[in-house]
Amino acid sequence: MKPRYEVNNSSIESILSWIRDGEIAIPEIQRPFVWDSSKVRDLMDSLYKGFPVGYIITWRSPDTNLKDGTRSEGKKILIDGQQRITALTAALLGEHVVMSDYQKKRIRIAFHPIEERFEVLNPAIEKDSLWIPDISAFFAQKYPTFQFVMGYCKKNNISDFDEVANKIDRLMRIRYSNLGIIELSHELDIETVTEIFIRINSQGVVLSQADFAMSKIAVNETYNGINIRKTIDYFCHLAKRPGDFQLIEQNDTDFSRTHYFSKLRWIKDYIEKLYVPDYSDLLRVAFTHKFLRGKLADLVSLLSGRDFSTREYKEVIAEDSFNKLEEGVLEFINETNFKRYIMIVKSTGIIHKKMIRSQNVLNFGYILYLLLKERGINKGETSKIVRRWLVLSILTKRYSGSPESMFEFDARRFKNAQKPIDYLQHTENGELSAAFWENILISRLNTPVTSSPYFNLYIMAQVKNNEKAFLSKETEVRHLIEGRGDVHHIFPRKYLQRNGYANKNQYNQIANYAIIQQEINIAIGDRAPEQYMESLNEQCKTKILKYGEIVERDELMKNLKGNSIPTSIFQMDATRYEDFLEERRKLMAEKIKYYYQSL
Repeated sequence: MKPRYEVNNSSIESILSWIRDGEIAIPEIQRPFVWDSSKVRDLMDSLYKGFPVGYIITWRSPDTNLKDGTRSEGKKILIDGQQRITALTAALLGEHVVMSDYQKKRIRIAFHPIEERFEVLNPAIEKDSLWIPDISAFFAQKYPTFQFVMGYCKKNNISDFDEVANKIDRLMRIRYSNLGIIELSHELDIETVTEIFIRINSQGVVLSQADFAMSKIAVNETYNGINIRKTIDYFCHLAKRPGDFQLIEQNDTDFSRTHYFSKLRWIKDYIEKLYVPDYSDLLRVAFTHKFLRGKLADLVSLLSGRDFSTREYKEVIAEDSFNKLEEGVLEFINETNFKRYIMIVKSTGIIHKKMIRSQNVLNFGYILYLLLKERGINKGETSKIVRRWLVLSILTKRYSGSPESMFEFDARRFKNAQKPIDYLQHTENGELSAAFWENILISRLNTPVTSSPYFNLYIMAQVKNNEKAFLSKETEVRHLIEGRGDVHHIFPRKYLQRNGYANKNQYNQIANYAIIQQEINIAIGDRAPEQYMESLNEQCKTKILKYGEIVERDELMKNLKGNSIPTSIFQMDATRYEDFLEERRKLMAEKIKYYYQSL
């Protein structure tokens, strides 16, 4: 059995030279430098005192077969220890680091030889001649140490030249301090690498498959990996924080001059919080769309050049994989594609991110949109298929848990179906039978969880149908979802508690919820439905307003229907609460069914 990893010690000087020479590649996995300056200071102090500072973990890329028959030796990729390595290059080599806001910054660590103390440089230290303001000067080649010590002692009236010289020598010997290196074999799969990483990493950080894929992308210089990685990184960052656009443009001038940057700059002006992808989402969509595979572990292998049939690594496969991935990334960030897809999502009634808990549903919806567009399916049919598939996925919890195998299964079938709509209808026939609508869905509406996907589906149906909020004349459910609308109890909570329903799982049933204007809910107070509904009847007769602005009986009955409220509510008190829940669940299920069929 071949060793799974090797453990060695190397001097910091050697490790830094390997990084400069490209023997170890730092992937910049979506992580600017996040240590504060005091951590850099503490690292220098530990090295000076000879304390252990842990290990870095590298994962060796496999050797690949080139087109001419020769072999290319794979690089070592740094998968853990980036912050420490960045801190070392900043403090010892004086290099700028990219901070979380993408600004470049120098971190200067000062040293007090007499007290043998390190501090982050500040104005007070800079004025104190006993402090050496920046230790990086000592690590430049052929630094005149003797002359420095002479000058330092003279300036500060220090007679013990040897003592200062010894401490400066000890400082400079930091470069010979050892750092442990755990080198993982290229033959290890991602799951094993992840497990090793978790067991070794004392901070409990977990790397995802997307992290490893980003590593492979970032360190590849031959097939434009750095620009692909930056395109992914910056697009996702700007989707969340568009205000950082100018910082990125100013601090990464080389990338800002590329066509990649011009293709993503539109996102800075597109304020949309419904679908805000992170780099894992973008990678998953681009990969499944272009490769028809679901496991990001396969992307890592393909970017390494793996031939799954022969288990060899071939440069031609790596080249093709990077080209396809780049195509997928650019199609994801394409302004027309992204905006058109968001329009389709909103046309289902999903108008706020709180209405959909599963990012996987939105991810596959975008995969499906891109696949159908690639096949040349007309826009109307594409919209219908994507809308229905989004809602079907929520109804059946299709992508809950680990979605990878189902992503691959569905992508291949939509890609290969003679008519994509046939696969949709085939799935509907199997998943959305009469039993589902008449029994399963009703039972799933029996829950107190307001974030339930089934309650959200009901709200989506109301939004799609432009329904008015409960007991509102003009205010639509849509308006309250977009604004500050609240979910309130139809049978008021305090009323139920007073009448024996003390358990929150009883009074918080989603069949007891409706979207109601706050002022109407306050006016209802803790009255029984039969009481406040009788007042509504009176309101329709007298035209004197007590609850909202409905003054016509027909309008009141239409409002009840739009909110799936049984007409028996006019005679309901706490003794009929369970009957109400049962009746309303059926009405809610019917609304969801007709909503789905209308998509």
